[in-house]
Amino acid sequence: MSTLDANTVLYSILGLVIVENALEIYIALRQVKVYRTALTVPGELTDHMSEETFHKARKYNLDQESFGIFKAVLMDVVLLCVELYIGLIALIWQLSQDVVRQLDWDVSNEILVTCVFVLISNVLSTFKSLPFKIYKIFVLEEKHGFNKQTAGFFAWDQLKGFLVMQVVMLPITAAIIFIVQRGGDNFFIWLWIFTGIISLLLLTIYPIFIAPLFDKYTPLEQGPLRKSIEDLAATLSFPLTKLYVVEGSKRSSHSNAYFYGLWNSKRIVLFDTLLLNKGKPDDSELSDDEKGKGCTDDEVLAVLGHELGHWKLGHVTKNIVIMEVHLLLMFLVFGYLFKYAPFYEAMGFQPGVRPILVGLLIIFTYVMAPYNAIITFAMTLLSRRFEYQADEFAHRLGFEEQLQRALIKLNLDNLGFPVYDWLYSTWNHSHPTLLQRLARLKELGQSSQSEKKLQ
Repeated sequence: MSTLDANTVLYSILGLVIVENALEIYIALRQVKVYRTALTVPGELTDHMSEETFHKARKYNLDQESFGIFKAVLMDVVLLCVELYIGLIALIWQLSQDVVRQLDWDVSNEILVTCVFVLISNVLSTFKSLPFKIYKIFVLEEKHGFNKQTAGFFAWDQLKGFLVMQVVMLPITAAIIFIVQRGGDNFFIWLWIFTGIISLLLLTIYPIFIAPLFDKYTPLEQGPLRKSIEDLAATLSFPLTKLYVVEGSKRSSHSNAYFYGLWNSKRIVLFDTLLLNKGKPDDSELSDDEKGKGCTDDEVLAVLGHELGHWKLGHVTKNIVIMEVHLLLMFLVFGYLFKYAPFYEAMGFQPGVRPILVGLLIIFTYVMAPYNAIITFAMTLLSRRFEYQADEFAHRLGFEEQLQRALIKLNLDNLGFPVYDWLYSTWNHSHPTLLQRLARLKELGQSSQSEKKLQ
């Protein structure tokens, strides 16, 4: 490999950061223009969405996007470029070595220094992002009626999140350094195997042991909805073992539903905001902004029909396989490039100092940035295809009308805006837009009716 000057590497990385974020900001500004100029409800939604709700959604999303652009400019361009230019990573590494010395530990032990480095970096990252989180939750979300968190709940939530992250990250980090040091020339294979096992393990234990630390999960009460869900799961041979409602309303009024679990142990989770009006015979227990929200039983069933379609069609398995192939390629490139000295010198390290974790960060985040952008876009397109397929699966189950109603309700409840710039939507949205999904479901319904007439 030809040797580049450290300054050349640094300015190349800075250029990549600026170009990548400039593209993201340009695309976001296109959507901001839509929020400012799209002033009428689309014809497809005039029977469902009032002018008042439409403009609430428009203003909410305009605020969200404007805040996102401000954050991107400040954090992802200005601050990041300053950090790279002054060699902040090298400074934190030096501080980590000083801490290890102060604790009278072995400073030549890269695993110890790296763990301290990760801890300090995470502390700095937490404080750096905290003002933006506070503004987003207590100003932006509060302004539009979504925030349900108190200051105390938020503070405790952040502390728990930080502690859990360290408990998970530090052992994994130590293991990665150990594998690279002891794995020989083909260490990247062992690293790939290790991360694959850890990924599957985290997918299994996170919802069982970690998620309940942050939100309350209770079994869905016995009744028609539970019976319908269990019957649907049995019809599809879905190995349902648990059916939970998560108390997401303490955090936000946004709603959702999902399933998790590997192999023959699957769990379905419904947000309580999705079932907001269930079990409440009148509106007396609901706040003004909650009245009329949530889905009926058949609409919830339609949403789950869509989610189970992802499972039945193998979308989860396909995504895992793609992720593993992607990781193998990334580790292969890392194994080839991580000893390249100019990468470290560009970050401010002295010649000969090449921390393994820093090399991983440089290669995964900056060297592979163009590749990552292409892969992310390709996965976005694939995800949209999967969403259409899952909608078609729900249609085949007979949930076409119910799913359309559910999609509209969820969009209204979450103040989703129905009009998007084509480039913004194509680049950012892992799901087709509401209007695209409704049009596709309508098309499927018309095709089914035509087929029945022919029969």
